[in-house]
Amino acid sequence: MIAERRLTWLIATAVDVVAETSRVRTLVLDVPDWPGHRAGQHVDIRLTAEDGYQAQRSYSIASAPADDQVALTVERIEDGEVSPYLVDVLEAGDSFELRGPIGGYFVWEPGLGGPLLLLAGGSGIVPLMAMLRHRAAAGSDVPARLVYSARTADDLIYRDELERLAAAGDGFELVPTLTRGQPPPGWHGRTGRVDGDLLRDVVDAHAHAFVCGPTPFVEAVAGSLVELGVDPARVKTERFGPTGR
Repeated sequence: MIAERRLTWLIATAVDVVAETSRVRTLVLDVPDWPGHRAGQHVDIRLTAEDGYQAQRSYSIASAPADDQVALTVERIEDGEVSPYLVDVLEAGDSFELRGPIGGYFVWEPGLGGPLLLLAGGSGIVPLMAMLRHRAAAGSDVPARLVYSARTADDLIYRDELERLAAAGDGFELVPTLTRGQPPPGWHGRTGRVDGDLLRDVVDAHAHAFVCGPTPFVEAVAGSLVELGVDPARVKTERFGPTGR
């Protein structure tokens, strides 16, 4: 039996900070001694104040396993202890402690096959984006469909990259839906929540389904998938709630 690798804290240094939306930033990190990761895994981040106070939170990895650097995409939580610093204060050249990768359940690799059905609510897109980037980098033609729910078009993280991937003609389909306000002129996506009516149009009962987002979103979507005939063993979920990130 092979012993599991012991996780240790590493020093991550930001080499770039990319604005995704008004509330979301991607941190591109150089992490010496990074052991590599699988698409869908996450890391722990630990910040230490000058007085010694520490705060620790978990964030999904956005980058593909083959990338040289580790990318984390962080949404600012207004009363959070960690995310406001990462989104509003951190600059290229700054460092912090990072531990990972963590998790082996919510992961996808091309060898798993397809079809692949990804369902994201808000910043739940992050680990699913790692899967899509991994699929593209590996040259996989596994059929893949992403249903992505956001409040408004301006809240769609990675929108330009997702549209480029969808235009590549390699079997990936993007199904965005907006839940608040009027869609912008020329909007070709959907509106409304991810409910049974929407899912009936997109679900393949043989798909490997990955659902990530706020707890109510995940519970509702996962339940609907099973009702529509997807084997519960093929539905993997990852959820987040008001954790104060």
